Amino acid sequence: MMTEIIQIQNLTKEELLSAISDLIDSKLSVRKVETSVPTRYSIKELAEQNPVCEQTIRNWIKEGKLKAEKIGRRIFIEESEFEKALSQVKSLNYKR
Repeated sequence: MMTEIIQIQNLTKEELLSAISDLIDSKLSVRKVETSVPTRYSIKELAEQNPVCEQTIRNWIKEGKLKAEKIGRRIFIEESEFEKALSQVKSLNYKR
């Protein structure tokens, strides 16, 4: 059985542990960002949380202003997509 010995010079034990800990934390935080699932809401949930009625949201989906995903009979919209569509519609209203 062979054992490989690695020598690290000019580094204290605490500095080495700190460097390893920082590296592990950075790798884990990157992994958390990659595996996060976007927040999705139903049309009803979005209408209750925002000053927009359900029919308006449905119209935006039909007009192509808002991307939606249909799962079974339910329609879900990602939060980022809704915010993007809402900002576009607001800017159109003020340009008239």
